Parts: sequence; C-alpha cells; structure tokens
Amino acid sequence: MFKSSQSFSSPLSSDEHFVDKHKLELIRRVTNIASILDELLVKKVIDDEKWEEIRKMSTPNAKMREVYTCMRAGDECKNIFFEILKRQEKFLIEDLQKKE
Repeated sequence: MFKSSQSFSSPLSSDEHFVDKHKLELIRRVTNIASILDELLVKKVIDDEKWEEIRKMSTPNAKMREVYTCMRAGDECKNIFFEILKRQEKFLIEDLQKKE
C-alpha cells in the first residue's frame, strides 16, 4: 500500500519500520501535531474520540506518545503516519533519513 511520491527512502528498512526506528526522536521533535492529528482522523487511523483525547493533552510529547499507541494496529497505519510526517514534518524526516 505504501507508495513513494518523492525521493525518500522506504519506511521499511530491514525489519523495523521507519516510525518505530525513530520513535524517540519523533516524540521529541515533532511540532505540527494538530495537523498530523487532523490527517490521521481523515485517513481513519484514529477516530473522533481518540482525536479529542489526544488534542486535550497538555504537552506535545504526551500527544506524540499517544499517537504511537494507535500505531500498534500495524504497518498500514504506520505507512499512513509516515506519509503524513513526510508532508507535515518534511525537514525532520529528511534529517532522520540522513542519519540512517
């Protein structure tokens, strides 16, 4: 289901997904959480209740940790999350990919 429209590397490197491999950095460094949550809602990765719950959290780190609880559903959700991150946090994703 993953399709790359840009010159980014695949989110699947070895056996570990990109969003799993860089979980700590993403939790610390993602800033555009509101837009990411909106896209996760539209793409049906999260529902209205989860969207509301995460939006009410007080810190960006807490919000990102909670987003990660939704990624337990599997690689399809992780691929959607990765695509959203590439659009919403382009420079962060590029920076993390350079470190691989």
